Amino acid sequence: MSLKSVNRETQNLAELEILIEKSVFDAEVDKVFKKNAEKITVPGFRKGKAPRKIIEKMYGTAYFFEEAIDNLLPDEYAAAVAEAGIDPVSRPEIDVKSMDDNGVLLTAKVYTKPEAVVADYKGIEVKKDKVRVTKDEIAAEIDKIRERNARILTLTDVAAENGDEVVIDFEGFVDGVAFEGGKAEKYSLKLGSHSFIEGFEEQLIGKVPSEELFDINVNFPADYGAENLAGKPAVFKIKLHEVKRTDLPVLDEEFVKDVSEFDTVAEYEADIKAKIKERKTADSDRKLEEDLINAIVEKTTVEIPDCMIETEIDGYVRDYDYRLQMQGGSLDLYYKYTGQTEEQLRESFKSGAEKQVKTRLALEFISKTENITATEEEIEAEYAKIAAGYAVEIEKVKASIPVSGITEDVVLRKAVDFVKENAVIK
Repeated sequence: MSLKSVNRETQNLAELEILIEKSVFDAEVDKVFKKNAEKITVPGFRKGKAPRKIIEKMYGTAYFFEEAIDNLLPDEYAAAVAEAGIDPVSRPEIDVKSMDDNGVLLTAKVYTKPEAVVADYKGIEVKKDKVRVTKDEIAAEIDKIRERNARILTLTDVAAENGDEVVIDFEGFVDGVAFEGGKAEKYSLKLGSHSFIEGFEEQLIGKVPSEELFDINVNFPADYGAENLAGKPAVFKIKLHEVKRTDLPVLDEEFVKDVSEFDTVAEYEADIKAKIKERKTADSDRKLEEDLINAIVEKTTVEIPDCMIETEIDGYVRDYDYRLQMQGGSLDLYYKYTGQTEEQLRESFKSGAEKQVKTRLALEFISKTENITATEEEIEAEYAKIAAGYAVEIEKVKASIPVSGITEDVVLRKAVDFVKENAVIK
């Protein structure tokens, strides 16, 4: 292989002129002939026994050339890219220019990774939320646990209260005539849920289960979906069967011992506080990092080839399809039921994909400028983290993810940490 020249049509579009030496090309053509000759039938010769010159006379001297070039091209192109020192981000556009006694001269047009420039990435000013845990937050968290451990009491001799669940029969009438869809039996309704029209649930509060019917008077809203009911007064005949009430366990030492490893309420509350603080701290750190990355992107100047955005979108679509499959669906079903097209889905991912590409290019600039590298220990730790996350052997992870990919992830992560360490955090 001989790399003849590298021409820059634009900043991010390179044209490589590559010469495949004649001896290399002729040897590959011989291989292609030997592989295909036995499949070719020529009148006057047994199948596969016709001389090469006869075959070339019938089909043309270039009959085996295309396959020979296809076979040689991957290695020849890779060697040319390495010699040119470029970083392609698209498939090459190949054009054969000539074939003569010197060999095969071809060109490969390819988009290359652009070089970003990030201005003033040191000393970025950002605000970080203070982490506070209030007594109300602790109480709310404990109440969730109490609710998960609560008993549901079925009551038939007490008045319904807001928050209770009632079981009722009802039938609605407008102008004394029952209307369609206004009747149900043994219907469960949570009082205070506002799932019925205004005034309905409030009139059930204070009622005691009984065999007797009672009336509820309401007005349908003027914008109600059914035109025959919109804005009209209605009467519902109600029979209240039972009241279901949540009986929350008392927050005491017995409860604490049942739901945790602690013996006292104070210890339990302290643990809940610590967990809330840990969660809020993580949220605060994520927001800080997101704000820093947004600031970096705003300070980045780079001309991104469309092919890089499209490649990133390809990844988004694959991930979305995978998530749909995990839920028993597929992209085809998604398009069918949403009416959305593939083009519309890709367009919805475009801004996120562009930001992701720009972020990565910016962090690569910072890591290169600051000479940030990954140590063997850091790479090994990242492999171990992935293996633990997927509960697989580390050697299987190493077999599936090249070290170059892991190295890049570690370096970019360290670039974010560098920006954070040099930021002005208020």
